Amino acid sequence: MYDFRPADDCPKPEAYRQLIDAADALTSGESDAVANMANIAALLWEFLPDLNWAGFYRVVGDELVLGPFMGRPACIRIPLGNGVCGAAAKSGGTQLVEDVHAFPGHIACDAVTNSELVVPVLRDGRVVGVIDLDSPTKARFDEDDRAGIEGLASVLSDRI
Repeated sequence: MYDFRPADDCPKPEAYRQLIDAADALTSGESDAVANMANIAALLWEFLPDLNWAGFYRVVGDELVLGPFMGRPACIRIPLGNGVCGAAAKSGGTQLVEDVHAFPGHIACDAVTNSELVVPVLRDGRVVGVIDLDSPTKARFDEDDRAGIEGLASVLSDRI
């Protein structure tokens, strides 16, 4: 049984280092993308406080399709360019949104979400999916979160 969890008083950059190490250990040598996304969604849920959703959307054609996640039921399909996830997938750039209600075209899959961090996962310069984190707290995510999840996306680029 795995028990990956940072100490309560662990500084955020160190917690992300531990998260990335745990993700690497869990996914190294495993070729099944769904299994890897499922384990990473569970890790995100365990490691990061104050989330109401953590998981993946996969690029399939010209849309994002829901992947493994933790949280309440979510939108299944999102056109590229729509909402925070679609913007990250279309642009290939991270979206750190302090107040989703101020984001043009925000898609409210869960009405309690107030802030969001979406990081694209790139393989050979092409977006293959996004890591999506939602929080009920406005401005929940900061530059440490951005850097940590971008580091995670880099590790997962050839594993999902």
